[in-house]
Amino acid sequence: MMTSNPASRYTAREWDEVRASFSSSILADTSLSSLAQNLEGVDWPLKGENETPASYLSLDFEEMRERLALCGQPPRMADHLIDILKETMSFDNPFGEMVVQSEEAAIRENPLLKNLAKLRIPEDFPIALTALAPETLAFCRLENVTTLKEFAMMAQRMAQTIIVGGDFRSLLNALSNIDEKALARHLPFRPGATGLHYVEGLGHAVRAQPFAVQLALRRQTGETLSVEECELAARVTGKQLAYARAALVERAEALRACFGEECALLDQQLVLGEERRRAAAILNDPMIELLVADLLKPKSGSATPAAPAGRMARFIRWWRK
Repeated sequence: MMTSNPASRYTAREWDEVRASFSSSILADTSLSSLAQNLEGVDWPLKGENETPASYLSLDFEEMRERLALCGQPPRMADHLIDILKETMSFDNPFGEMVVQSEEAAIRENPLLKNLAKLRIPEDFPIALTALAPETLAFCRLENVTTLKEFAMMAQRMAQTIIVGGDFRSLLNALSNIDEKALARHLPFRPGATGLHYVEGLGHAVRAQPFAVQLALRRQTGETLSVEECELAARVTGKQLAYARAALVERAEALRACFGEECALLDQQLVLGEERRRAAAILNDPMIELLVADLLKPKSGSATPAAPAGRMARFIRWWRK
């Protein structure tokens, strides 16, 4: 076993106090790298699924330091680990009363849930169908956050000082302040209206595609492109284009499962002759409207399509992986 390092800023007793306090934290299974980045300090050098506070909390001071040494880390990393845990806990303190509330009381008093209700945004809308950045979606998957309600509850449990930048903070601030323009960047929300909308969801899906892919999809519809745009579109391989098209169709079907009533009305309007481009005009972006219009095809044989539960179930199973 290692002997005590006289240069260490912490003692075995202090480590025992920290790990005992942190053992009940909701962040015990969060990656140490994420916690370090949230604190805007030095990153945690070790990566991997096991690099979480929980992996170290069962070790005594010497065992913890020995494990770090075996991973090739200098003695100061033990101090860094303790710093991360202590600073993370200090941010939890302002929210201590929230953490000990009963679940029902927490839901009742959650300001984000109140604002969702005020805007008539469904709490059970899947996080996977939002326009959050890939790294934010990955964080939500890691924390088993699958709906807007779970997002709101996690945000309430966590001190806001832990959430530094990125789409997570942006959506949190948008919901807290009812910033409709910011909400529309992350959710299929229509400023000036309430609820979420299918066409806006398709718009997000199209915008998520690389610009060159968007151009290639436009060319596929017969749209005339400039010389520069043709050059960009030509860089997209047939395989990439087919993958993008399949991804858009998959997202469109998953969105239909959330907007059954709206899609039924839209299908009826399209069957009766309304132009698809006109239905997409609400997006106020000609390029995006064209590609969304190409996805607006009513279900054959019925103006009132049933929600594709099987496809949606597959989408959610993928999200939970």
